[in-house]
Amino acid sequence: MNPSRPEPQAPLERPMRILVVDDLALNRDLLARRIQRLGHEAGIAVNGRDALDQLERQDWDLVLLDITMPEMDGYETLSRIRASPQSAQLPVVMVSAIDETESVVRCLELGADDYLPKPFNPVVLQARIESSLAKKRLQDHRSQLLQALSRELQIGQRIQLGFLPMALPSLPGWSLGASCTPARQVGGDFYDAYALPGGALACVVADVCDKGVGAALYMALFRTLLRAMATQAAPDEPLPQTLVRSVAFVNDYIATVHGHENMFATVFFALLEPGSGRMHYLNAGHEAPYVQQAPGEAPVRLDTTGPAVGLEAGRRCTVQTLTLRPGARLLVYTDGASDALGASGPLGEAALGQVLAHETGSAQALVDAVRARLAAHVGSFEPHDDVTLFGLARETTEEVGP
Repeated sequence: MNPSRPEPQAPLERPMRILVVDDLALNRDLLARRIQRLGHEAGIAVNGRDALDQLERQDWDLVLLDITMPEMDGYETLSRIRASPQSAQLPVVMVSAIDETESVVRCLELGADDYLPKPFNPVVLQARIESSLAKKRLQDHRSQLLQALSRELQIGQRIQLGFLPMALPSLPGWSLGASCTPARQVGGDFYDAYALPGGALACVVADVCDKGVGAALYMALFRTLLRAMATQAAPDEPLPQTLVRSVAFVNDYIATVHGHENMFATVFFALLEPGSGRMHYLNAGHEAPYVQQAPGEAPVRLDTTGPAVGLEAGRRCTVQTLTLRPGARLLVYTDGASDALGASGPLGEAALGQVLAHETGSAQALVDAVRARLAAHVGSFEPHDDVTLFGLARETTEEVGP
């Protein structure tokens, strides 16, 4: 330790502000003097209405509230203090000459933190004040931590949104639509859409296990690795091979480097040839998307073609190919949509297929229709999982290329 440098001093706690509410000047003055001797600031209110007015205009750390007062007694004043969001958590110590069990119980039921009988015992008074102020300091500290955490999560949310496409690609003869809604500030779902060097359109929807911050960190990792590997494809690499190679690399990396965390993701990854409508895809443990080949036709499902990504090194998915005809539409979703809870239970996958069967607009109109169906089903229930939707639609009037 350097003797020439003074040791850092711990920051001094600020004086706490205590409001004394009593209709008798003698009691107010007595309490105010004792509060000042303890090193705190004292304020005075002559009745309940005056106290409520001061609580609304200024910040206080503790209220010493008399019960027997004209105009508005301590019971009603306490009730109004607890009813206000601004003062609901403010410590309140009731002060009264009424030393009856019934009065004490009533005050505690109304939300008082403590009860101090008159005449005042200086030692007891100091103990009740310091105990209540300690609770207030703890509340303030917890509030500061929560505010700091909220700011960090807001920053994380903005960063995570940056991993989603700022705008979906525009392709002649095709429309795309998407939506991603985390259950918390951040989540593990994502979608992606981008053009490969050879002209194919890459479409990805994935769901990382779990929710919250941990899932969001792995979401960024999965998304970045999948895009990086796919965009490295050589111009002459067959599209099915690009799919297998990209997902295999991500699977083996997650399983070997991060296997101890037991993190994985279900992934639907498709590469579309816009001219012909051929779509090569793999479904790594993901919910089976719906495809409707023409208006009026019954939607069909695209089942899984392999295990989820990251579970075990060396596991591979197979690739399937289908042609999306003019008028065809694709709906990909995460389980947060099908499992969304409402008053009647989970929404279910069949409801999503019904929306696809009846909605005849663009891909974004399809996504919006599913979101409306979800909102109507969930109602006032809190979301329990992230919800991601992705739509792809081929126009009926396009000229099909070679």
